[in-house]
Amino acid sequence: MSHRIVLPRLMEVGAGASQQIVSVLHNLGCKRPLIVTDRMMVELGYVARISEILANADIPSDCFADTLPEPTAASIRAGVEMVRQGDYDSIIALGGGSPIDSAKAIGILGKFGGEMRDYRFPRDVSEAGLPLIAIPTTAGTGSEATRFTIITDETSDEKMLCAGLGFMPVAALIDYELTLSLPPRVTADTGIDALTHAIEAYVSRKASLYSDAQALQAMRLLAPNLRAAYHEPSNRQAREAMMLGATLAGIAFSNASVALVHGMSRPIGAFFHVPHGLSNAMLLPAITAFSIPSAPERYADCARAMGVAGEGDSVEAANEKMLTELRAINKELQVPSPEQFGITRERFFELRETMAKQALASGSPGNNPRVPTEAEIIDLYEIVWNQE
Repeated sequence: MSHRIVLPRLMEVGAGASQQIVSVLHNLGCKRPLIVTDRMMVELGYVARISEILANADIPSDCFADTLPEPTAASIRAGVEMVRQGDYDSIIALGGGSPIDSAKAIGILGKFGGEMRDYRFPRDVSEAGLPLIAIPTTAGTGSEATRFTIITDETSDEKMLCAGLGFMPVAALIDYELTLSLPPRVTADTGIDALTHAIEAYVSRKASLYSDAQALQAMRLLAPNLRAAYHEPSNRQAREAMMLGATLAGIAFSNASVALVHGMSRPIGAFFHVPHGLSNAMLLPAITAFSIPSAPERYADCARAMGVAGEGDSVEAANEKMLTELRAINKELQVPSPEQFGITRERFFELRETMAKQALASGSPGNNPRVPTEAEIIDLYEIVWNQE
């Protein structure tokens, strides 16, 4: 059996990579980019820095900076209109996963029209939108190296998974120096998100030898450096490891898919406006415990790659150590429970059945080593609510 591997055409990795934007645009034959970003990137001066580099090379650019932390079909509409009315030949996506996801959607909708719901899974979006150059500023969603985007339908509060070659950036500039200013909360949430990508890619039913190699190396980079990046924001070695680990995890899950954690996480984010990485963190220990019996050896491999179990540990011991570590990470990185986040028990329980249906409809739970029924997902939401 063969596996199709999808990657950006060009990746620039390391300190100062973002400053190679002019060279990358020239290599791609692009001369008129639209920068898609958010207000934080403007305030931090990142947009001005990129714009100045472009201007010094006589490359005109405009900026759409109104993307939202959890993008909706409505929030990207103005950006889509800019593309339709403008003469742009490329998009530069600057920011975390949300601006990059927004840019992916804008590039497709701006060129081909329609509504975001027309492109939702299970449709395979193979059309090529405007060439997208992704510059991630978190470590991270890995969106700079994936063929997915997530956009919420604000009319139904459903996070729509959209997939296909059309959403894969043609280039990614992976510059860990852009993460040195991240606050601890964002570092924690995006870092656990990346770790979840690596774990789920490795245990996915769609995993391959290729995705396994990326996922295991991602875990080796992410797990030992997550705490250091959280406690010491200016730790360059930890930041570099986290950034590369997040990208490798993105490559892994883009080619193996995510599983039950992500399937259950998206509805929590949509209904309760929990940041994506944070809702993953809330779910990861309980869902891992649920899934281990169906793939104990694979999860034990994860524990060893994360550095929490040794080769001499039995499969059972390795898995216990992994569960202990996942809970310890959440505690040290101050991941709140759903209740501590501000979600009411009544509303959470009222929506369990709807969230379970949406989770299953996304397709992600079907990749899990232990494929749950709707009733089991409803029970898992209760377990997540009640866990300490």
